[in-house]
Amino acid sequence: MQKRIEISHFNYSNTRLELKADHTDFDKDGLRASGQMLVDSDSLAFIYKLENEQEFIYVSLPSAVWPALKNVISEKQQVILHLEDNELELIDIISELEYLLQNIEGNANYGDEMVELVEKTFLS
Repeated sequence: MQKRIEISHFNYSNTRLELKADHTDFDKDGLRASGQMLVDSDSLAFIYKLENEQEFIYVSLPSAVWPALKNVISEKQQVILHLEDNELELIDIISELEYLLQNIEGNANYGDEMVELVEKTFLS
């Protein structure tokens, strides 16, 4: 089963977006940002991939976080993930999001609900 981190809280300041996850039940040592993202149309979320030597771990960025992500893109700010005592910068998140947004716009392959929500949040 794919390990997944659900974002439970976030804080947007004028310098960066800080994401916080609930307790995770796996080892966080050696985790690093991959600089890659996916789309989870079923959950209406963007997925940022973390990795370690053995596997990928998915960080789910639900639609509640999207307005803050829109600001991150326009202001070219950092996104920091807090996992208990660990802090990771989600590298290349802006370029990955910009690429995904271009692909999703008007593309029914992502599902009508995902396209509508992305267009409403990021492209209006």
